[in-house]
This record gives sequence, C-alpha cells and structure tokens, in this order.
Amino acid sequence: MMSDRINARNISDNEFFYGHKACAGCGGSLAVRIALKVLGENTILVEPAGCMSAVSFNYPQMSFANNAIISAFAGTGAVMSGLKAGAEAMGLKDYHVLGIAGDGGTADIGIQALSGLIDRNDDVIYICYDNEAYMNTGIQKSGLTPFGATTTTTPAGSRVKGNVRTKKNLFEIVAAHGIPYAATASVGYIEDFANKVKRASEVKGTSFIHVLAPCPTGWGVDTSETIDIAREIVDTGLWYLAEYYDNELHLNMKPKALDGVKHYIRRQNRFKHLSDEDIEKIIRERDKTWERIALLGI
Repeated sequence: MMSDRINARNISDNEFFYGHKACAGCGGSLAVRIALKVLGENTILVEPAGCMSAVSFNYPQMSFANNAIISAFAGTGAVMSGLKAGAEAMGLKDYHVLGIAGDGGTADIGIQALSGLIDRNDDVIYICYDNEAYMNTGIQKSGLTPFGATTTTTPAGSRVKGNVRTKKNLFEIVAAHGIPYAATASVGYIEDFANKVKRASEVKGTSFIHVLAPCPTGWGVDTSETIDIAREIVDTGLWYLAEYYDNELHLNMKPKALDGVKHYIRRQNRFKHLSDEDIEKIIRERDKTWERIALLGI
C-alpha cells in the first residue's frame, strides 16, 4: 500500500514547525512536527482553536514554514474542503491540505464538519492529536477523556471519582463512514505514526489519523515521560494501533504487557484518586475492547 518506509535515518532534516510556545514535553507539538516533516513544505495547514493554534500563531511570530490558517473551532473539516476547492481552482499541483485538531475540536465541537468532510470525500488529511481533554482552556473534559480522569469539569470527590464516562470510539466512528483510510497512532511509536501519515498522503480521498499525544500538564506526569507513557498505553492494550482501508480493519500491534495497567494509571496525577477496584473496571473495559477486536477478525 505504501512505497519506502520512513525511519529515523531517512526522514527529512527540514523543519516546518519550530519556535512555538508549547509546554515542555507536549505530545501534540511532536505530532504536528512529525506530520509536517513527512508531508513537506507544499502543505496547506488548517488548525482550529486549541493548543496548537494557541502556541503557533503568536503575533508577530508564526511557527510554521508553510501556509497555515486558524479556523473556527467547529469548522476544521469545512475549511479544509474550502481550501481544497480553492487550490483546485488555482490549478495547484503536488500539495496537501492538512487539518490538525485536538480531541475536543474533533470528537465534540468539530465532529459534524468532520463527518461532512468524509461524506464529500475530499482528497485531504485530517489528524486528531488526542491529549484527552480541553487542555488549552484549563483541562476540561472532552468526549475523549478516559474514565476516572479528573479534570476541572469532572473533579474527583467523595461521591464521584472523576470522569464517569469512557472515551468515544472515534476511530471506529470514522471508519463507519466508509472512509478510504483511517488509522490510530501514538507519539510513543513515532515511526508507526510517520508511516501512517505517509500512507494517508498516498490515498485518494479523505484520510484520518487519531494520534494519542500525552499532555504532561493535564496528565500529571514529568515532561520527560511523554514518549514513555505514550508507549505504555499501547503496550498495556489501553490504546490500540490499527488501520482501516479497503473496508476492513487491520491491527498493527498486539499489547505486550497486559499486567501493566496499574503501573500506567498510578504514575499519573489525574488518576491518583482511583482505587484498585476502579482500575479493575478500566481493565475490564480494555478486555471488552480486545474481545470486540477478536470478533472483527483483526
């Protein structure tokens, strides 16, 4: 499905996202940097309100070497379609239209525009960097905040222990549209993410990548732990790496440390209030996910 694979030795030395104001250890900024290194300078970028637009559009500085625009919070998918139509009208060749939005701007506020974009099947790439809350505005719950996490809108107390809902299954929601290409990724597995961006660029029609991108500030971990914890969530089976194409789901990796969930949870301050019983509930939900994956034959 793809030509030569990208790795640390052959990825571009050019930088298209630099000088930004993101927090130390920001997983989202890493996802943006890698995606643009893969796609190159002939990329027209759309970002809605959120962490990445807040840290990169700071007058008189701009952190992109390529063309970029901020869209309305709800309108990423619609603006991408408009840019694609405009580029075609201008006769542009050899370019990419890329949308990068956070979990709230994708799974909640922007999901209608995303659904419409997929329905139109415009030849563009949409990346959701998922730090599991509205981090830019003070760590509020989003539709992709995991069960048990404490946020400013789902505080932990004597009656309720953080967020009572589980994450929306955004990847499978997108795949249910019959999209040409969709994938999950993690900044803990950078090579896998980079190659999925490349695959998305080679697909005709709409492509979507949901990349897990830890936020040390919101998760309550040290800034040095971003990559490690982004790997651990995959290795424990709490996040799976997969692709959807040709109307089929394809699993990329099986978990390595099924017994490591408690360690993953306990190292994050956002989960410090959870009991062993709460963690067992998280494990049971994880197991249900993998049972469903097995039934799908992937």
